[in-house]
Amino acid sequence: MKVLWLVSFRPIGKSKSNDLFQSMFVDSVKSLNNNIHFSLTQFNEQNVKKFIKKKRIKNFYKDISKKKLPPGKKYSNKLMLSNALDQFIEKGKFDYLVFSTADILVPNNLFQELEKINAKNFCGFVYPNTQIINGELKNTFWPYFGIDLIVFKIDKKKAREFRKIIKFYNQYDWGIIENFYIAACEVLKLKKINLYKKMKVIKFENDFSSFSEDRSWQINSWKENQRYFVKFLTKYKLSKLYAYGSYYYLLYKIFNFKDLNFNLFLSYLIFYPYNLFKKLMNYLK
Repeated sequence: MKVLWLVSFRPIGKSKSNDLFQSMFVDSVKSLNNNIHFSLTQFNEQNVKKFIKKKRIKNFYKDISKKKLPPGKKYSNKLMLSNALDQFIEKGKFDYLVFSTADILVPNNLFQELEKINAKNFCGFVYPNTQIINGELKNTFWPYFGIDLIVFKIDKKKAREFRKIIKFYNQYDWGIIENFYIAACEVLKLKKINLYKKMKVIKFENDFSSFSEDRSWQINSWKENQRYFVKFLTKYKLSKLYAYGSYYYLLYKIFNFKDLNFNLFLSYLIFYPYNLFKKLMNYLK
């Protein structure tokens, strides 16, 4: 089995906690004992080359100068995906294309469970994550925002379709990533499977402050990416609720009775009433 793993690392040496999370992430991937190549698109982040050399990671490495991005931008998930698809198509025969963040622990039964799925092309993911906040492991069913591990089982023909459709997509910095990936599954006609009842993804709380990324920066970034995303949705005649419905629509699109267990059912049960109540309270303030 050959796997191409799309990920990008934050600068090494700016945050001890983030450095630790990234190191633990790499170790969790290496423990899978599969033939895994990382697709690494970096944007001049310091000390990353030394880090991957020390961790002995097999990789395709591409560094893009921030000068080639719009002013003030740090990175682009669209460019990361574009490079990964080029590598998937041109660098050998890969069985899976994986997208993840670098602040998670990957479940050790990931590929054993994926191999049991009887479908030529599909998209597998885990929602919700199991969060670690301030060093404390939270409950496994709370519906935190974020889908941080997405696996595509696609052949090269489907990968070429994927590469074609992202010409009409743009993304910079934070936000709209999983919204895009789930919408892309609809364009590519990929079956969507939530693997939550088979495995858990441990998610660490990022140290955003060390990188000058406060909540205001996230919101502004999200809104800008939302505008790019609407153009993609319009091009492929998809519902704009992917962009405007936030997780209310996204969780509806990934819902499947076959994926449910008690905890996932509880997660859905909490998500809609809890978040709608919060919105109402904020509106009434």
